[in-house]
Amino acid sequence: MSKDARLAPIRFGTDGWRAVIADEFTFANVERVAQAYAAYVIQQFTHSRPRAEQNTLQNNSQNISQNNSQSTSIAPPLVIVGYDRRFLSAQFAERASEVLAGNHINMALFETDVPTPLVSWCVREQRATGGIVITASHNPPSFNGFKIKAPWGGSATADTTSAVESLVDNRPPQRAGIPSASSLHTEILASSTASYRAHVASYIDLARLRHMSARVIVDPMHGTGGRWVESFLEGSALEVETIRAERDALFGGIAPEPIDRNLDSLKRRVRETDALVGLATDGDADRVGAVGDDGETMTMHQVVPLLLLHLARKRGMTGGVVRTFSQSILTKRIADAHNFKVYDTPIGFKHIADLMLREDVLLGAEESGGIGVKGHIPERDGILNSLLLLEAIATTGKPPTEMVREMHREFGEFYFGRRDLHIEVSHGQSLVSALASSPPTKFAGHSVCGIENLDGAKLLFDDESWLLFRQSGTEPVLRIYSEATSTAKMNALLESGAELARKAVVSG
Repeated sequence: MSKDARLAPIRFGTDGWRAVIADEFTFANVERVAQAYAAYVIQQFTHSRPRAEQNTLQNNSQNISQNNSQSTSIAPPLVIVGYDRRFLSAQFAERASEVLAGNHINMALFETDVPTPLVSWCVREQRATGGIVITASHNPPSFNGFKIKAPWGGSATADTTSAVESLVDNRPPQRAGIPSASSLHTEILASSTASYRAHVASYIDLARLRHMSARVIVDPMHGTGGRWVESFLEGSALEVETIRAERDALFGGIAPEPIDRNLDSLKRRVRETDALVGLATDGDADRVGAVGDDGETMTMHQVVPLLLLHLARKRGMTGGVVRTFSQSILTKRIADAHNFKVYDTPIGFKHIADLMLREDVLLGAEESGGIGVKGHIPERDGILNSLLLLEAIATTGKPPTEMVREMHREFGEFYFGRRDLHIEVSHGQSLVSALASSPPTKFAGHSVCGIENLDGAKLLFDDESWLLFRQSGTEPVLRIYSEATSTAKMNALLESGAELARKAVVSG
């Protein structure tokens, strides 16, 4: 345990504050973060009100009882609270809600685990001041986390999380009992759940999917995705089987991240049943993963370009395309072919969401399976995107492997891989800084023709292949990514990158 868990530093990463349960992620620290967020909510809510109401709201925030005769009928701010299936997530969510109540903030707490995109949807639909989700998303089972949702239904911006960090320990946590679920709050959550389902059903061509003669395997990886995808396809000719649907706080002993090394169960079941495709969601169901008809994992450097082609050519949709720093060359080539503006951002969906709020964006995607699409909330949604990928497959009438081959024939062959090395943050940051300031002229036998430092250190090669070193913003992991014109070159670059990192740790 840390020397003083109560005073552990609170730092928000690419999407939330995350830490190891019972080390730094404790009830005491959740209270500290919740108190800081409550103070931020009160500030934002107060500043948005007419000046005549601001003094009263400030007084209420200074611990005046809700029954005090000085209080008025001004409705307090509303925060939506959700949680995932991790160990003690429900209890941590309840504790955060108690702190909100202690600060006279109205809250609606889901009574069961729900997908993070549903919480985001509810925040926007109810015009709430914000939202909290207790989740560590795709992190290993030993972690939990605290995500903040913005009023527009997406991840909080860096400005918001920095403001919350600055308010930590400004005031001791104020706790109060959570009012018994009022009919109003029950109605809010039930109404938003129903409208979310209706929206997804209207966004996806479910009629086409239900007439498919095929078998689909769905894998929520024991996370909050549960049977959500399957529920949209009930009563159809399409055969849908969901595996790992039940809650397991240990996620079967793996991290609930839908990448190749964690999808053995899905790959095996696709092969056993001769399924058309396997669809996976991560621990809080905001990311998507896929397994093709050959039983092999499809990378997001295949899935995202295929979705972009589907939206542009089959749906006739237009708009800009946002790529985070580790996304595909193919995504850019397809966008350029359709005269779509391309935006490149640092890694983290909050950067995509910011552009979706300000610009006409058709699709925004990150390598880790977070995808946002036009006409939905500016948020990742593994449920909707699983169904959208299935719609793309149904529309072409071809298996995913053939769709990828056709895309490669038209736009060029690129292959993607990633290595995650468990390295202390300081070592990883030192390596990235060294590469960024003094990049090599040759790497793994290939000439380096450039370096990009938008988020990490990306070595560029003359055939548009690349190798990226980046320290994770949520855990002590150095991620090494590569996209290259052949699997052999991609693997060689990754292996050389991993060897360089190992040597840096030893010498450091």
